[in-house]
Amino acid sequence: MSPAPILFQATQSDAYQAIQDDILLSSSLWVNIALAGLAALAFVYMGRNVEDSRAKLIWGATLMIPLVSISSYTGLVSGLTVGFIEMPAGHALAGEEVMSQWGRYLTWALSTPMILLALGLLADVDLGDLFAVIAADIGMCITGLAAALITSSLALRWVFYAISCAFFVVVLYAILVEWPADAAEAGTDEIFGTLRMLTVVLWLGYPVVWAVGVEGLALVQSVGVTSWAYSALDIGAKYLFSFLLLRWVAANQRVVSGTGVTSGADAALADD
Repeated sequence: MSPAPILFQATQSDAYQAIQDDILLSSSLWVNIALAGLAALAFVYMGRNVEDSRAKLIWGATLMIPLVSISSYTGLVSGLTVGFIEMPAGHALAGEEVMSQWGRYLTWALSTPMILLALGLLADVDLGDLFAVIAADIGMCITGLAAALITSSLALRWVFYAISCAFFVVVLYAILVEWPADAAEAGTDEIFGTLRMLTVVLWLGYPVVWAVGVEGLALVQSVGVTSWAYSALDIGAKYLFSFLLLRWVAANQRVVSGTGVTSGADAALADD
């Protein structure tokens, strides 16, 4: 009887060397490290004149996005948050060792809540609703990580994938159905509509890439191609999103300050 596959059985040096030997894979990571660094510097500059407290909250949440990304992608390219797993029976790559970039899920668990926080503050949504949506988002990322790493059963990989998608539906419902009305009342509906559609369209790409990539059906068996697909989505969903948001907030601080999220939070604390 052969021993069970051991998760992360390769050393960091092995993972690092494997990444460097694959130009397509390594470039998908280094490009994002460079873009995240440039974005962080640009966002600091763009926020230099932001003075309103609510605008500062949005700016702070948005600045966290490239800061998390540069840390994450450096972890990936170094081999720190990369492992090799043996796919379970029934998978198209059953019995083969496949590189798992599990660090991406940790990144998404930290960066996507910041995206939702910025959107929620922009739209002046109820703080309780905002917390619930962020909680669903984190649940989506954690169960996505489980789907990517579980090796005991192919069926359970797809069960976790389905659970992750269910959490995603909760997030989509809030962004598409509930929050637009709040944004209209707050007077930020025009920019919110642009950011909402950008977020929804790009976020829908992640489960599609998972399903067709090496982690799912393996219709695309190149780790480098899969990695570039995720990286391209990150570029739009993080850096482009953040740039559009900060540019608008910096130019419309009076509109942002009039939405009353901060005063509502203070009133709630006072009532307690």
